[in-house]
Amino acid sequence: MKNLNKVVVATLLILGLNSNAQDSNNPWAFSFGVNAVDSRTAAGGGRDWLNRHFSQPFATKDNWNILPSITYIGVNKYIGDNFSFGVSGTFNKINKFVTYSPANGYVVSNPGDLMYYGVDATVKYSLQSLIKSKVIDPSLTVGGGYTFLGATSFGTINTGAGVTFWFSENVGLELATKYKKSYGERVTAGIPNAPSFFQHTLGLVFKFGGTDTDKDGIYDKEDACPEVAGLKQFNGCPDTDGDGIVDGIDACPEVAGLAALNGCPDADADGITDAKDVCPTEAGLAALNGCPDADKDGVADKDDKCPSVAGPKENAGCPWADTDNDGVADKDDACPEVAGLLSNKGCPEVTAADLDKISADAKSIYFHTGKSTFRSEDVPVKIESISSLLKQYPTAKFSIEGHTDSDGSDASNQKLSQERADVVRNALIERGLKAENLSAVGYGESKPVASNKTAAGKAKNRRTEVVLQK
Repeated sequence: MKNLNKVVVATLLILGLNSNAQDSNNPWAFSFGVNAVDSRTAAGGGRDWLNRHFSQPFATKDNWNILPSITYIGVNKYIGDNFSFGVSGTFNKINKFVTYSPANGYVVSNPGDLMYYGVDATVKYSLQSLIKSKVIDPSLTVGGGYTFLGATSFGTINTGAGVTFWFSENVGLELATKYKKSYGERVTAGIPNAPSFFQHTLGLVFKFGGTDTDKDGIYDKEDACPEVAGLKQFNGCPDTDGDGIVDGIDACPEVAGLAALNGCPDADADGITDAKDVCPTEAGLAALNGCPDADKDGVADKDDKCPSVAGPKENAGCPWADTDNDGVADKDDACPEVAGLLSNKGCPEVTAADLDKISADAKSIYFHTGKSTFRSEDVPVKIESISSLLKQYPTAKFSIEGHTDSDGSDASNQKLSQERADVVRNALIERGLKAENLSAVGYGESKPVASNKTAAGKAKNRRTEVVLQK
């Protein structure tokens, strides 16, 4: 029995069946999913057959045996006229078995975690074409199978129904159920022996096998041009230019035209046929090979970067730009977005007033004794002010000079002054100033602006200055 089970499990990996809306174009289908074994529906009892089998169809927690894994796998083949045939393999573990007695009613017991294996052959009839739906595919099934349950095995006659919801032409989700009628003893010594039961399945369906050589969505069996991608309305033949004339009889298959001209156009009606017209969709001049020249500057609009404004050919038909209106063309302007002087290559010269403001702000940046950290909270405001002024002169170069008081050694003060200059320079760079326009140098205690004999004087000497480079 153990060896037989191994054979069955191997069979399940390569065989299976599921409900599929197959046709001659996609004759094969592969499916996999989960199954549930329900013995309640075949336990007997009840008022009548319908009550016995369908009084508790969804009591899944009490009656259904389900494993949290893929438990069925299948393959089938379309055989024609909405019929398909195939085989399926399923496995499960039976730990909920329902029995009935007049005295106790329905009783759910564990027969010993019996392993279940089933191999079934099924003929299915699809009702999809009858209801004329592209999404919903109901079906009926009939067939037979063989079941292995614990130490027993037995045959069954199967009938069922299902519905598949197609997400696309080739992928769907199926819900199905089948009644597996057994002809044997139902229970032996409290252990199920050849019981009848319902088996429900939920899984994905994949159709395949169709041939579409040119990948145009039309299968070769229905494609008049199977090796060339085409359109459905032309039986799979192409109309490259979309003019309604199949490429095979179109004298100009790549350009939309008129039937009266065998598919060839003069789209812009400029007297130049499209075959010779460099600009076939715009009426133009013969001198420019059929291309227009809206601004009449001798540069065809297709080559003219300023087609509505006359300009020289050497500037691609555009007038020379002067963005800042300073009289210096952008091509010659080192500061094209800031008005300046011709003598300074279009860049502005730093005014005395701005230099005074920059100097005053820089001198009011004070540092803590022996440190390169700012002493006052308004320093960022001062740096922002300096940054705004410097940005007005994008080509001017400035030197940030660092200074200290006389406390400490010359060497330490020199190092500290350099650090202070670097701190200010970096702060300006962070605010958008170009690094190549800013240098930093430390002068230590060599250039005091106040006496180092008082605390106030020392505070003034712990400073930076921003100096224009000539």
